[in-house]
Amino acid sequence: MSNALLFLLFFAAWTLLLVCTIAAFRVVAVLRGERKANEFPAHEPHGGPFYRRLNRVHMNCVENLPVFGAVVLVTSVAQLDGPVLDLLAGLYVGARVLQSVIHLISTHPVAVNARFAAFFFQLACLTVMIIDVVVQAGNQVMVP
Repeated sequence: MSNALLFLLFFAAWTLLLVCTIAAFRVVAVLRGERKANEFPAHEPHGGPFYRRLNRVHMNCVENLPVFGAVVLVTSVAQLDGPVLDLLAGLYVGARVLQSVIHLISTHPVAVNARFAAFFFQLACLTVMIIDVVVQAGNQVMVP
């Protein structure tokens, strides 16, 4: 198994950890009698600021996991993975976790800028990964 696939698995586990944390908040609120089980509407803000940020962090991961997963799986299936893609996958997931943690800790403008920098870095990693795959695939097609 390539490192990129391991990073994909780690990203999925990170996303699962986030949803389990949300579930824990909800279970505790229900068990304490603070909320009923049906009082967590998706279309309305509820909970404190940290809980709302936790939900947003989870959704950010859910939104980005399929794109990252598609790139990593294509490289693996096409046997185009290698050290560059492994490195970029690791950097991508590291930046994703960093962005999540920053989002959970603070909404200060400096933190928001740091979060954006981590997100931009992720986009750069994905872009280079895609370009690398296309170049490798092109090289394979041209070789007799």
